[in-house]
Amino acid sequence: MNAVVILLVGIAVLVIGYVTYGKWLAEQWGVDPKRTTPAHELEDGNDYVPAKAPVLMGHHFSSIAGAGPINGPIQAAVFGWVPVMLWVLIGGIFFGAVHDFGALFASVRNKGQSIGEVIATSIGSRAKRLFIIFSYLTLILVVAAFASIVANTFKATYTEAGAVDLAASAANARTAMISILFILIAIVFGIVVYRKNASLAVSTVVGVAAILLCMFVGYNWHPLYLSGSTWMVIVGIYIAVASVTPVWILLQPRDYLSSFLLYGMMIIAVLGIVGAHPALEIPAFTGFVDQATNGSGVSLGSMFPALFVTIACGAISGFHSLVGSGTTAKQLDRESDARPIAYGGMLIECALALISLCAVGYIWKEYVPGGITTPTAVFATGISRMCAEIPFLAGAQDVIYSMLILAVSAFCLTSLDTATRLARYMFQEFWLEPGQTYKDATGFKAVLCNPYVATIITVVLGVALGMTGYAKIWALFGAANQLLAALGLLAVAAWLGKMGRNNKMFLLPMAFMLVVTIVSLCQTILTNVKAATAGAGEVVWCWIRAGLGTMLVILAVVLAVEGVQTIAKFLKKNK
Repeated sequence: MNAVVILLVGIAVLVIGYVTYGKWLAEQWGVDPKRTTPAHELEDGNDYVPAKAPVLMGHHFSSIAGAGPINGPIQAAVFGWVPVMLWVLIGGIFFGAVHDFGALFASVRNKGQSIGEVIATSIGSRAKRLFIIFSYLTLILVVAAFASIVANTFKATYTEAGAVDLAASAANARTAMISILFILIAIVFGIVVYRKNASLAVSTVVGVAAILLCMFVGYNWHPLYLSGSTWMVIVGIYIAVASVTPVWILLQPRDYLSSFLLYGMMIIAVLGIVGAHPALEIPAFTGFVDQATNGSGVSLGSMFPALFVTIACGAISGFHSLVGSGTTAKQLDRESDARPIAYGGMLIECALALISLCAVGYIWKEYVPGGITTPTAVFATGISRMCAEIPFLAGAQDVIYSMLILAVSAFCLTSLDTATRLARYMFQEFWLEPGQTYKDATGFKAVLCNPYVATIITVVLGVALGMTGYAKIWALFGAANQLLAALGLLAVAAWLGKMGRNNKMFLLPMAFMLVVTIVSLCQTILTNVKAATAGAGEVVWCWIRAGLGTMLVILAVVLAVEGVQTIAKFLKKNK
């Protein structure tokens, strides 16, 4: 199959989905551009701050993207390009984009609070607390993983004598320096746009030029050669500050500017695919069971449920509902901005997933034997080689490769501090009654709901886990993330039912994702119990993973039963 056909057909389907289905959803739910949003009603200059649509799109897209739409499709490509493409398109339009749009809209109508609060108002307080506990623990795992990834991306390499290996550490030092300079540029951008009222268009041009300048400076001047543990501490301090800093001074401008890195990465990728227009070597379909054909020696198992758990951000991801209902909802200027930001943002991720599919298909003969298996390296190698086939880019392969790796690394840092802020919100909301904000808390709850206390607890837990053993339980993250998606769909369906609005578009995706999650978790539980009883691997951790998987299954069943009962009650009442 030709890469251009996959890309152009996929983008055409996504555009049609946005124009037709996305518009229909907005009409069904009663999206009102004249209604006052929480960003204006509760504006506090810190968390609730109205943002211009392009700026908020940059924040939202940067936060939900990360490396997810690159990793998932590349790993799932072992089943063939047809299953991957179908799930990305069908899942994106009818599952993921509906999930993201619905979560953002429901949060906006509930004072910009999280999906947990939506559950509290439509299902009950017990369901809210169960959901928040699960979401908070998942976010702690995300903070631990991304902090570790960022620290490893920045850290220096040492010789056997204990000295810094300057040659081996140069690439990481460059990335660290560019990231630091980028943060400083974002702060200046935020002050200029939001306090000096400078033109957004002019500031954007200057900001993008400043990004290019900081890349040039960081590439040639990178004096920081620090150990991984030192960078973990520095990253912990950074995310602690970023989590409580007013969104206009760092989060909004940094995510807006970083989105141009992603847009640029996608433009380069499309240019490479169209310019090279290669015939991909990847099979259309390889079978219902992965035979470890990617050279890693580890099989994903059967296509169901592996395909639907492995491809998350490129089709549907529970983390998106936390972003939409956590930070994006507090900055939405008008309700009409929700469709392009949430529904449209998800479909742009789908396009990135298709680009990733083309990248792995292009170097399939190297991927299968295990020559190149790391998803980010697969993506950067495939795209940079396609670009190199274009005459005027023939000598730019190494530069393009480095830029693509840098862009992916930047989004890990973006997702990291967004996850920290989201976890802080979740921790605060756990102690509150429906309708309350942290300012309404009294007694010991006032202490725990204090933004600084909640942030310190979150950062200490996340960084400590990142420096010890998050990898031991990371295998559960895929299923946990998709369980979040199922519960997000359930929450919005229940809330719409309570409001008397059409919620039928949520029922099939919700049921499907619940089945996928439970089947995947049951497989994980059985695998770890067998390994533990056979004495294979780390027995203690096998039992821990089995126990956590069991708890997640119980949580899914309990919340599903309560949610379905609530939805049925509202359906009966509305009839």
